[in-house]
Amino acid sequence: MRRVSVWPVLALIVVIGIAVLWQALFVVTEGQQAIILQFGEYIRTVQEPGLHFRVPFIQTPIYFERRVLMADGRADEYLTLDKKRLVVDHISRWRIVDPFTFYQTVRTEAGALARLDQIITSKLRQEIANVEFIEVIREERENVMQAVTDEVRQLAHQFGVEVLDVRIKRLDLPPEVQDSVFARMEAERRRIALRYRAEGEEAAREIRAAADKEREIILASAYERAERIRGEGDARAARIYAEAYGQDPDFYSFIRRMETYRNIVTGDTTLILDADSDLLRHLESPFGR
Repeated sequence: MRRVSVWPVLALIVVIGIAVLWQALFVVTEGQQAIILQFGEYIRTVQEPGLHFRVPFIQTPIYFERRVLMADGRADEYLTLDKKRLVVDHISRWRIVDPFTFYQTVRTEAGALARLDQIITSKLRQEIANVEFIEVIREERENVMQAVTDEVRQLAHQFGVEVLDVRIKRLDLPPEVQDSVFARMEAERRRIALRYRAEGEEAAREIRAAADKEREIILASAYERAERIRGEGDARAARIYAEAYGQDPDFYSFIRRMETYRNIVTGDTTLILDADSDLLRHLESPFGR
């Protein structure tokens, strides 16, 4: 009688056991959480990271993010209390705290983002409509965002979501309004610049007038001093000439004649004088005799 080998059967059993064990195990990472569904019905929630068990081929894990997520909303126009238009671009931070409720209501992160964007936009519109334009730009901006965050946080709980905060990322004027605002700003800056230039020109004129006045005073003082010194010099020279003339009139006359020759005879100057000219008298006799 022929014996049948049991090794293929054992190998098949091992393979089936590994497959069943593989299907019975699932891993939840540090940043994940999961819900277990059995034929579409909720069984339990797994939030602890690590290796977990399920009924193979019957129970299915569905994974969700456990970390803080960020939603960047679309920019939209809002109307303030004083009927001014603003373009607001908001951003929010949120996380999934109830995976099963999240799965029942919005299913996916994309669905949650769409619902959150609708809620935030609606609450922003309500809050901004109660505040004037200048207050949104200045001190009331933080209060508006805190009120929006509180209201959105309450409404988001029905989706199994906890909203941490809502912030305004960018706040601008509509494009058609920006041009007029920039034109007014440019006109205002031009007016200020013209005022500064006028004040500068006035200050420059005052400085130039003061400088001209001081220059004239300095020049007048210098001219007065120069004339006084020149007068003193001329008086001293006249006194010296008088003393020299008194000591030796002929020598003084000779020196004066030589100075006259030096002043009138320069370079290639040619003089035609009469023989009886007084200028030639000292050439014939040094002492004019």
